[in-house]
Amino acid sequence: MLPWKRALRPVAALLLAVSVALTPAVANADPAPRSGWNDYSCKPSTTHPRPVILVHGTLGNSVDNWLALAPYLVNRGYCVFSLDYGQLPGVPFFYGLGPIDKSAEQLDTYVDKVLSSTGASKADLVGHSQGGLMPRHYLKFLGGADKVNALIGLAPDNHGTTLNGLTKLLPFFPGAEDLIRATTPGLADQIAGSAFLTKLNAGGDTVPGVRYTVIATRYDQVVTPYRSQYLTGPDVRNVLLQDLCAVDLSEHVAIGVFDRIAYHEVANALDPAHATRTTCASVFH
Repeated sequence: MLPWKRALRPVAALLLAVSVALTPAVANADPAPRSGWNDYSCKPSTTHPRPVILVHGTLGNSVDNWLALAPYLVNRGYCVFSLDYGQLPGVPFFYGLGPIDKSAEQLDTYVDKVLSSTGASKADLVGHSQGGLMPRHYLKFLGGADKVNALIGLAPDNHGTTLNGLTKLLPFFPGAEDLIRATTPGLADQIAGSAFLTKLNAGGDTVPGVRYTVIATRYDQVVTPYRSQYLTGPDVRNVLLQDLCAVDLSEHVAIGVFDRIAYHEVANALDPAHATRTTCASVFH
């Protein structure tokens, strides 16, 4: 990376954080007052007929991962919900560590709960990191494609990660891979080349009837290489954040937890018929 770009990264992150704090939350809100997310009395409108379910990433939870995106969508008139999944015994707050196929079963149950409460026939899913990957198991193997209209992934590790090559060192440490699988199977499942990923991606990345959007950043230091996040198949749109705003230097965490440029693109993916161009100025919208 060029030195000037490295110097600008903290500045850009600060500007994005300030924009979240200073931009009025009701800029595009409905005139009627809204409660927060996970409101099971919320009924989808004709404008936004599907509930949005937010799926946190590894070591995240249903609240911390979505303190910015959930109100962003609620203020735009969506019924928004979020779940906890992948809990390990004795590990509070930090979730997404259990086997991903079991986490997908938790998502299956949660989607049914949301559809039942809202009366909607389908939901839209928005996930960060593992939260963009795990739902693909649900769609492909648990019948989720019949209940989901769109899957939008923010920095999803769709084809696993090498953690900038660190996972390639595991074979040199006998027992390390077995230890990870035994103690944090959700992490092991996300290593590039894992049995979970091999099964998931066999026969194609997507399933018919679901729209897929991947929003990635070239500065991702967790899911590497960042192009491994992209999907191939019909009804797929792969988006690089820096093609929308060249000075957006968000990395893996920031793209999910406060980047309003990425959020604007999420809103476009949720309602493509009314999409507007995403630019650097989208932090103020």
